[in-house]
Amino acid sequence: MIPSPSLIGQPLSALDTPALVVDMAIMARNLARIADTCRAAGVQWRPHCKTHKSPDIARLQLANGACGITCAKLAEAEVMAAAGITDILIANQIVGPLKTARLMALRRSGAVVAVAVDGADNVLELARAADLAGVSLEVMIEVDTGTRRAGVAPGQPVLALARVIAGHPSLRLRGMMTWEGHTTRIADAREKQAAIAASVGLLTDSAELCRRHGIAIAVVSCGGTGTYQSAAALPGVTEIQAGGGIFGDVHYRELYHVPLEYGLTLLTTVTSRPTPTRIICDAGKKALSSDAGMPIPLALPPVDSVGFSAEHGKVELKEPCPLPRVGDRLRWVVGYGDTTVHLHDRIYGARDGVIAAEWPIPIQSRLR
Repeated sequence: MIPSPSLIGQPLSALDTPALVVDMAIMARNLARIADTCRAAGVQWRPHCKTHKSPDIARLQLANGACGITCAKLAEAEVMAAAGITDILIANQIVGPLKTARLMALRRSGAVVAVAVDGADNVLELARAADLAGVSLEVMIEVDTGTRRAGVAPGQPVLALARVIAGHPSLRLRGMMTWEGHTTRIADAREKQAAIAASVGLLTDSAELCRRHGIAIAVVSCGGTGTYQSAAALPGVTEIQAGGGIFGDVHYRELYHVPLEYGLTLLTTVTSRPTPTRIICDAGKKALSSDAGMPIPLALPPVDSVGFSAEHGKVELKEPCPLPRVGDRLRWVVGYGDTTVHLHDRIYGARDGVIAAEWPIPIQSRLR
C-alpha cells in the first residue's frame, strides 16, 4: 500500500470519509481532568491504552503525569514497548506457551512489565517461563470485587495466591488490582459512590491482610473512567487506571454519568436523502460501534431514530428538513471509543477545524 500524504495543516474538508477525528483541545481538557483528580488525591495515574491504541497519545498521557500505561492485551504492550514506552501493566492474564514466550521476549527487551494473575496454575506457568528465559517478572493479583469477570475472590484466597507467588523466585508480587465495573451504571451519585467504596474496600482489605502476614503490597490499582472520581479518594488506593475517558464518548458520559466533554467524532458524508426525513451516510457498523453506546449525529434538527447496517448509517428526523444535502458532511459523536478506534487505521487530531496531528493505529495492536 502506498502511504498517503500527510494532511497536517489542511482543513477537515480534506479528509476522505469516514474519518475518525478528535478535538485536541477537548481531549486535553478531558485528559487534564483525570490527571488532576489523581494528582489531588495523591495517587499515581496509569491510564489504559485500550481505547486509543496509539503510542503518540500514550506519550501525551505520560507528559501529563502518568507514571506508566495499562494495556488490555499483549499485542498492545508489544506495540507500546516498540515505541519506547516501557513501564507497562497488562491488566489481563497471559496464558499458554505462545503468549508466555512473547511476554518473556518483551521482558528481555528491557520493558518493565507486570501482568495480572488470578490462579496458581497460571502463576506456575509464568514462573517456569521466566526461569527458562532467565528474567524476572512482576505480577499483580487480580481480585474479583463484584464484577464477576476474572479475578480471585477477596480475603483468604488472595492471601493464599500471594503465598504461591512468594514461592517462585523469578516472580515479584507488585501488588493487586480490580475493576469495579459493576458499579459504573448506577445513576444515583450517592448510591454509586457507596457501591464503589464497598467494592474497592474488598481490594484494600485484601492488601492489608497480606501485609499483616508479612507480604509486601506496594501497589493497589483500580478505577476506570466510570469510577475514578470516587476510587482515587479512597484510602489504600495507590493507582488509577482510567484512560478511555480522554475521548469523552457516549458510553462514559451518558451511561457512566461521568462529566466529560464529547471529543471523538466520526466525520461522514451524506450519500442519500431518499425522503425529507431520512439521511443516509457512508459509515455503518464497520466504522462506528453501537454495542456500548449509540453514536449521536450532530448539528441536526430533532432526531427520531438512528441505525446502522454494515456500511450505512441512517438517521430518521422527526420532521421533514432539506438539510443536510447529499455531499454535505455529518459528524457523529462516537458511542464507545474502545470498540470504534480499532476499526480505523488512524486518528486525526483537529484544532479549530484544521488537521493538526495524525496518529496511526498500528495494526499489530488490533490483533492478538
